[in-house]
Amino acid sequence: MMTTRIIGTGSAVPKQVVTNDDLAKIVDTSDEWIRPRTGIRERRIAAAESGTSDLAAEAAKLAIEQSGIKPEELDIIVLATSSGDCCFPNGACEVQAAVGAVNAVAFDLSAACSGFVFALNTVHSFLTAGIYRTGLVIGADTLSKLVDWNDRGTCVLFGDGAGAAVVRAEDTGIMGLTMGADGRKGDVLKCGGRTTGNFLTGKKPELGYMTMDGQEVFKFAVKTVPEAIKKTIAGSGTELEEIKYFILHQSNYRISESIAKRLKLPMEKFPANLERYGNTSGASVPILLDELNREGKLKPGDKLLLAGFGAGLTWGTTLLEW
Repeated sequence: MMTTRIIGTGSAVPKQVVTNDDLAKIVDTSDEWIRPRTGIRERRIAAAESGTSDLAAEAAKLAIEQSGIKPEELDIIVLATSSGDCCFPNGACEVQAAVGAVNAVAFDLSAACSGFVFALNTVHSFLTAGIYRTGLVIGADTLSKLVDWNDRGTCVLFGDGAGAAVVRAEDTGIMGLTMGADGRKGDVLKCGGRTTGNFLTGKKPELGYMTMDGQEVFKFAVKTVPEAIKKTIAGSGTELEEIKYFILHQSNYRISESIAKRLKLPMEKFPANLERYGNTSGASVPILLDELNREGKLKPGDKLLLAGFGAGLTWGTTLLEW
């Protein structure tokens, strides 16, 4: 039976670096407060000329180039984002046009910080069903446009970026997956969309900002993610110790430490780039994956566990052989 193999990766981040000291100039915070609590030193913030679809297309082009395929070979494009540039057309269609993937169906998927893992698992389903053969999976977000820059509790956490992977139906690759959601706790991490405003209400539409109950998100992540990882591993016949890297959503270094502790594994198995990029939501897992790939740290046969978790509340894992 065929499975899904990653054959190319790419990533893109804005040029503008915003340090903790930069944020201290606009909100009551400091590097001394931010770094010990989060592990973040700086993040990338998009300028006016760089949106979600721009970053997604840039990452996609790099992934396609590395994979060695032609854009016309792509059958499906799924973009995971919570911060699309338009209500419609969807960002995946904008990427399709930008890269020249004229034969691909294209749509967006919304699962916040779990987005890339959800999108990868979705494309995997199409490939293993024999419907498509080659896909492009992207996680991209410009959360800077959703953040309240007066809220020091959230604005210090997030950054912008995109990561992508080209996948193909092959004999080896994805070995197992887990996905879940708990909508009852959706209010702990939320961003309102455009409100209902028209001639009947007598109001103009308003846009919401991101809000978060950090303690509740922390408790959710450190309990749910290890459980999902163990479930995925158990169903694959693989042992935890066989996994070379656990590529977690980059939300907070303390969360990663707690997950590693619960799994009784060393932090060396949990690579991180949170210090340089902050929390890039759906982009964090593929950006980290691309960095490891391009640094030569991934070898054929390596087993990796990808894990995303966030708003929804949602969580997802993918176990794969490189």
